[in-house]
Amino acid sequence: MNYHENLWLFFTLLFGIIIVPGMDMLFVLANSLTGGVKRGLAATGGIMAGGAVHSAYGAAGVGVLVTMLPQFFNVLLFAGVAYMIWIGISLIRSSITVEAVGPGTARSGWRAFRQGAVTCLVNPKAYIFMFAVYPQFLRPEYGPIWMQGLIMGAMTVVTQFAIYGTLAMTAGRSRDLLVANPDVTAFVGRFAGLLLVAVSAFSLWQGWKSA
Repeated sequence: MNYHENLWLFFTLLFGIIIVPGMDMLFVLANSLTGGVKRGLAATGGIMAGGAVHSAYGAAGVGVLVTMLPQFFNVLLFAGVAYMIWIGISLIRSSITVEAVGPGTARSGWRAFRQGAVTCLVNPKAYIFMFAVYPQFLRPEYGPIWMQGLIMGAMTVVTQFAIYGTLAMTAGRSRDLLVANPDVTAFVGRFAGLLLVAVSAFSLWQGWKSA
């Protein structure tokens, strides 16, 4: 597998994680519905800032392991793959529904940005996700780890903007889709779970071959 194929796999997994309805998505919707598109985009910007920090954290952690503890890298890789497969199976077996979208608590665009960033940064699951995902795709044979991490971080924030920014600009229709069509949200969750399982299983196979 070459580097470009590796990036496509990362994007597939990233898209599957971000598209699942969750706290970030509902936070953007709530601020968009009560404060308009501007505040919804501000909330999106805060989440993107948090995502950039998570990406830097994940890349730095993998870089340290590759340099100082290379024998531990494969352990983290296999543990991360197993964790992502478990998450994927859980999504496939679950029925995600959104019963209501509460009001946004922010009163200004700047406050919505801050709240989005803080909400993202204090979420411990996000750090676990990064340590589970990044070892699957950051490989020394593809060049400097910091450069790979920078590219993957940029892909993360762009994908967040594409999904959450679209939600902010189409808040009313997005809310109706999530709340009034539970079958659609359940399908999205299961489809995302299938993507996570497929990509993680392929990463496991690649890691096993190179171990």
